Amino acid sequence: MLIVVRHGRTAWNDRRLFQGRSDIELDDAGREQIATLAPVLRDMAEWQRVVSSPLTRARQSAAILGDAFGLGNPTLSADLIERDFGQAEGQPVDDAIARWPDGNFPRAEPWATLRDRAATALERILAESEGTPTIVVAHGVFLRAGISALTDCDWPRLLNGEAVRMQRTEAGTITAQSLRAETTARVGDLDREAPPH
Repeated sequence: MLIVVRHGRTAWNDRRLFQGRSDIELDDAGREQIATLAPVLRDMAEWQRVVSSPLTRARQSAAILGDAFGLGNPTLSADLIERDFGQAEGQPVDDAIARWPDGNFPRAEPWATLRDRAATALERILAESEGTPTIVVAHGVFLRAGISALTDCDWPRLLNGEAVRMQRTEAGTITAQSLRAETTARVGDLDREAPPH
């Protein structure tokens, strides 16, 4: 089984700034979001591995889950790093979208490149997780791109602390199911609207 998780909230999420590869840590609400997710995941599997983006907000989220399940420090994978937003990085979302409404931010990682990179990384970990129930902690835009590519549907924005179960069917297709209903009831109003990309 594979569960992918968007990291908890940061001060930049709260301020609605494009975060990308800027290395921002979790805020108190973000830590609570991830701690609240652990009981939701507890009865789903005997978790054996946590894999994380190397960025601090993902590592901190993965460490909270690793501690909850007695797994220790997460395995870090640079393949899971967030999209580079180029000149939009650190900018207010509304300002950047007004300036570049097509989302093609100067010096940013192209969307098509991100989709391919995210799909490759998630498909590899999905294959590895067949006999090793795994939790992956990464980033909202990265996960949205990868899930959309692998399921061939436009996946909606993931909330901070949201988890999605991914699996391969007998026919070989990949399905994804959000655990948003389970997590929203517990996390409450800690998440604020974030950028669509």
